[in-house]
Amino acid sequence: MGVLHKLESFVEAGAAGDGEFRDAVLRGLARRPKALEPKFFYDERGSQLFDAITELEEYYPTRAETAALRAHAAAIAAFVGEGASLVEFGSGSSVKTRLLLDSLRNLQCYVPIDISGAHLQRAAARLAADYALPVVPVHADYSSAFTLPAAVPAAGRVGFFPGSTIGNFDPPAAAAFLRRARDLLGPGARFIVGVDLQKDEARLIAAYGDAAGVTAAFNLNLLQRINRELEGTFDLAAFRHEARYDSALGRIEMHLVSRADQAAAVAGRSFGFAAGESIHTESSYKYTLEAFAELARQGGWRSEAQWLDPEGLFSLHGLIAA
Repeated sequence: MGVLHKLESFVEAGAAGDGEFRDAVLRGLARRPKALEPKFFYDERGSQLFDAITELEEYYPTRAETAALRAHAAAIAAFVGEGASLVEFGSGSSVKTRLLLDSLRNLQCYVPIDISGAHLQRAAARLAADYALPVVPVHADYSSAFTLPAAVPAAGRVGFFPGSTIGNFDPPAAAAFLRRARDLLGPGARFIVGVDLQKDEARLIAAYGDAAGVTAAFNLNLLQRINRELEGTFDLAAFRHEARYDSALGRIEMHLVSRADQAAAVAGRSFGFAAGESIHTESSYKYTLEAFAELARQGGWRSEAQWLDPEGLFSLHGLIAA
């Protein structure tokens, strides 16, 4: 792919700190029903487990999105245009990014943004070694407001938000995120967003509750992180992973369900759990093409193009800032 042109310094731009994690966990466990934010899944171990999830037979989204990127590479490259700066929200291991980078021409720079700093640094270093363009890794919580470093040109920014992560926000929060992304990317920006489509409930349950138990380990790792970082006393064996589908809301949910009446402490505070009570850890909304186009409009974007995988399981939306 060529020799590295430049790897910019690792930039801290508002990533979640220990205090935010503690406050969010205490607040979430005090709620009725209890709930924790999915962004806290992604410590180093959580990021590794999620990478493993994307390789599972049951987990169709990664394969379907990859197929869409391959099938429509030329059209997506034409949508992006030449001389753009590619800004990826929640870059993770940047596997799908490579498919996009392979089809783009004359990029100014690539800007991976992720909440997991160690994971981000390794992925950015690998990309910098393989592609002849500046790589500007930004350690930040993209669900909150932050700014891009001066190394990223203000003109020609194109956002990339793959993986259907937009579905982890409820619709009002998703619209708010899209507005923040529009403000961050600037006037005339373009945005490529991965959106999972509505489908059979059984397929969704299997995708979020795989037989090998990798998704269960990913979910339970959140309790392990609380134990390690917040003086938690959770017994992981006393909770089980459960995937549920809410047909009224059109979303799959992940829960950690208490196996018995019990209590656990976090940062010196005790929380009781009844047998069968759950901690809601993630929602993943599934959309129709029309419903997401309307959501994008509410977030300040116009849906210009839609690209699907051959099976019609997953969609990529090309948005232009309104």
